[in-house]
Amino acid sequence: MPIVVDIDVMLARRKMSVGDLADRIGITPANLAVLKNGRAKAVRFTTLEALCDALDCQPGDLLRHEPDGTASGAVPTSSAPERSASPLEPGA
Repeated sequence: MPIVVDIDVMLARRKMSVGDLADRIGITPANLAVLKNGRAKAVRFTTLEALCDALDCQPGDLLRHEPDGTASGAVPTSSAPERSASPLEPGA
């Protein structure tokens, strides 16, 4: 069940370059590329908030869930093995 990253879609809609967005949110273009290409293992809420502020959008405009094999042209995140314990459970 991949998470699809649609940052490129929002960049195109806003006619903004990767470099401009990276400058606005305070990360390097290389780190933004890792995120937008779906290679990031995690996203901090502060980074997600900065992305939403810079692109004038909601988190759901940038990230969405697609069942396996149905992603339509966007970049899915890398598949990580599922963990048995919920990260929200105490002691997990």
